[in-house]
Amino acid sequence: MTAEELFRLPDDGWRHALVRGELQKMTPAGFRHGAVIMNVAVPLGQHVKNRRLGVVCGAETGFVLARSPDTVLAPDIAFVQQERIAATGQPVTFWEGAPDLAVEVTSPGDTRPEVKRKVTAWLSAGTRLVWVVDPGRATVAVHEPGVATRLLSASDVLDGSPLLPGFRLPIADILA
Repeated sequence: MTAEELFRLPDDGWRHALVRGELQKMTPAGFRHGAVIMNVAVPLGQHVKNRRLGVVCGAETGFVLARSPDTVLAPDIAFVQQERIAATGQPVTFWEGAPDLAVEVTSPGDTRPEVKRKVTAWLSAGTRLVWVVDPGRATVAVHEPGVATRLLSASDVLDGSPLLPGFRLPIADILA
């Protein structure tokens, strides 16, 4: 399957990913998962909009990370810098390439190898910053290419610099 075929699929109530040409179905997110996503997305979206830094996208937004065979993934939250949007415009279909920031919120059924594969896929495709929010462990893991992973706990503050200058969000607020 190609990214274009995935985009044309009728809505069947499932979320989908395309990994090396193979369609993967994912169950809809649970209530807590969705609430945690919004605890990040709302302040992040306001920060980005107020400073005209780019665009924040929600969980249904696909990013084409590879071609032939195609891989299309959708993080729970994504951010693309204004400079990149200005160069290409906002596509009606999937974004060609990786977001600058990918945020993944883990679900109770996610395994560590699955989460690691997602982080590796984002970073390998060019994502500059990946935040993995784990509500069950009350942590946020911050991943950047070539930098050791930082693990933040409920007493810490998530800092978006330098990608998102001035963005700071207490982990406790994310997990509230």
